[in-house]
Order: sequence, then C-alpha cells, then structure tokens
Amino acid sequence: MSDVYNSFRNLWIWKYLGERVAWYYKVSANDAPAKYLIAKRTPVPLESSSDYDVEEGLKIYERYTEEFLRIKRDIENGEDIRRLETPRYSLLDMAKDLVWKILRRCVFCRWRCKVDRVEGKRLGTCMLDTVSRVSSYFHHLGEELIFRGTHGSGTIFFTSCNMRCLFCQNSDISRDRFNGIPVTPRQLAQMAYILRLEGVHNINWVGGEPTPHIHNIVTAIWHLAYEGFRLKPSDDDLDHILKVKHDYFIFPMDKRFADYKGEFNVPMLFNTNTFLSRESLIILRPLIDIWLPDFKYGPGKCSIRLSRTPWYWETVTENLKLLYEWGENIVIRHLIMPNHVKCCSIPIIDWISRNTPEIPVNLMDQYRPEHEADPHSPIFNKDAYDIARRPYKEELLEVWRYAEEKKLIFKEITFEKKGFMPP
Repeated sequence: MSDVYNSFRNLWIWKYLGERVAWYYKVSANDAPAKYLIAKRTPVPLESSSDYDVEEGLKIYERYTEEFLRIKRDIENGEDIRRLETPRYSLLDMAKDLVWKILRRCVFCRWRCKVDRVEGKRLGTCMLDTVSRVSSYFHHLGEELIFRGTHGSGTIFFTSCNMRCLFCQNSDISRDRFNGIPVTPRQLAQMAYILRLEGVHNINWVGGEPTPHIHNIVTAIWHLAYEGFRLKPSDDDLDHILKVKHDYFIFPMDKRFADYKGEFNVPMLFNTNTFLSRESLIILRPLIDIWLPDFKYGPGKCSIRLSRTPWYWETVTENLKLLYEWGENIVIRHLIMPNHVKCCSIPIIDWISRNTPEIPVNLMDQYRPEHEADPHSPIFNKDAYDIARRPYKEELLEVWRYAEEKKLIFKEITFEKKGFMPP
C-alpha cells in the first residue's frame, strides 16, 4: 500500500498543478475527508424535508452551505473530523431530499423542462424518468494524469444526454437511453465502493451526461457517507452490477485505499458538458471535490447547429465563473475542432484568460468525425459539413500558440500523454 500511495504522491504533475487542485489531491490521497463526509456533519435545524418546498429549501441549503464551508476551513486548519457529531438532519440529508423534490418539476439542466419525472407521463430533453442506467464502469486509464494517476479514474458512464452533438464520440450511450443496466442509487454507491477499494483515485460521474442523473448521484453519495464500508454488495447486487464492469485487469481490493480515519473516503469528480442549472450547482457545491467541465463553443451559433443547444455560451460562462468565484477545484476541457479555431477556440481562450486565469485547461487534439459528422456514415448530417475531418496540424498549433500567448495554464495537462515534461 505504501508503494501505491507513494507512486501517486510522487507523480511529477503535482509539482506544477498540485496547488491548483490541492483539495482534490488531499482527498484522493486520504489526507483530507471528501466533502460529503463534511456535509454529513453539517447540521441543518429542520426535522425533515416536509418543512420546506424547493424554493425555500434552496435558500436554506445555501445558508447552511456557508456553515459547511466554515467546518471545511476548520478541518483544513487541523480540526479532527472525528470530534464532529453527526446531526439529526444534515446538509447531506437535505441535498438528498431536495433533488427528489426538484425531480417533480425538473430543472437540473439549463433546458428547465419542468416535467414531473417521478410521474413519468411526459419526458424532457434528457428523455429520462427517475431511473438511471449505467452502460459501464471501470478504471479509466485514459483520463488526464491528475485523474488517472497510477490506478485509474473510477469512471461511471450514464446513458442519455441533454445535448445533441452531431459529432458525439459516445453516441451509443448518449442517444440510447436504454443502453446498459438500470441501477438503484445504492447499487451506484456499490459501484463506487468496489472501484475505490480497487484503488481508483476518484469517482468520475460522466456519460452521456451526469446532470439528468443528479438525483441518483446525490443519493448514492448519501449511501457512501452513511453506510461506508458496510456497502459490500449482496450476491444478487454483485451479479447485477458486474454485468457492466469493463475492466481488463483484476484489481485487488484493500480497505486502506478508502480509509480516512475509519470512514469510507473518495473524491467526487463531476465530468460535465457544463449545461446544468444554477440549482444543480448549488446542490452539488458541498458534495463535489473537483469539476471537469467541457467548454465546446464560442458565442456564435455553432452550438445550435452542431449540438442543437441554444443559450450555450451564456450558460457555460456563468457556470464556470460561479465555480471559480466559489474557489472550487476545476480543470476545463476544450476540444479543438476543424474550422472552429476563430469562432470557438480563440474566444474561449480569451474568456478563460480574462475570467478564470488560474484554472488548468486541457486543449485537446483528439477530435475525430464520429456519428453524424462522419462523412462515410449513412447518417451523415449536412450540418456537420465543416467538422467532417480531423483538425489540421496548423489549426492545433494556432490554438496552442494563442493559449501560450494568453498565458493559459495548459501545457502540462495537454501534452503529458505526448511525453511532455516541464523543464
């Protein structure tokens, strides 16, 4: 175990980006408790969820998130979490209750469909009721180094999405809401339990898009907090969830991978298209340890043509600015696309340099024409005419050079898979 921890702690990237994601690093290495363990100890002076509606509940929740932040600061300054009692009704309890209330008039994402997903007679943009389906979960060894570390990112892939990207590289799950297996929140927690005991450095909620599944994600986190090491799956649950575990290797399980002062501990990573609502950000703030938001398009109409998504620029920039103002640990991803340097990549770099200059950015070069952007596919969509090829080397270099000119923090995280090592 000491060798595993030392290899993670000794990764070269922490020297350059460790201060940018300091909280996440500490939780991942079990030097600090995940936020959910603090939210579990943050008291809210209510008896139950019947004491508030959604609007009033969000105001109360924000008020006691300030108390959560105070407790978190105390812990960062040396307070022992074991000295804090678990209250009758906690901020984590309230998060679980609030998400299920919101589901009655769903506004998890920017579409704000306000459909009753519990009743399920009418579906919103995500095409989901209350049930979440998982297409796969595994040790993801292809994520950024700070996430994959030495044992991988504990990635849980949900089906469905609230965007309709013509070039989606996960279209088999984002467009097929019946892909994978249906899971309960407790089974989701058991997936996270298995992955962390196998040594993953985080639980990576992704898809598709995780936003439509926030009710089940928050409830799964609740199970992790209150059941912890008692979450060991029954034989029936294990038979069910192993159907979609897609690891090629057998990873030995060890409770020490997840142990923070006797409690089950793992950082939560929210890997999102960033098209979520302010309500969702408010609820997730005291639960998510690090954010991995996409920033796809500039302020023009590219998002409408290529992803059928209006209000994109204003939604993403507002969300990123809020997360930055909150002081959250964040890594931004931007996928460089052919013919979209001037309209998308350059404005995005300008915005980041002006508004969130201290956030590491992965300026990714792995775009390839997939799904409706594939010119050789029978479902090729003429709206994807300008992205029906890979980006040219000149386009990639133009973006990277401009990012360097604007002093973005991007080289270490963008080029590490190419063998890049800082001087």
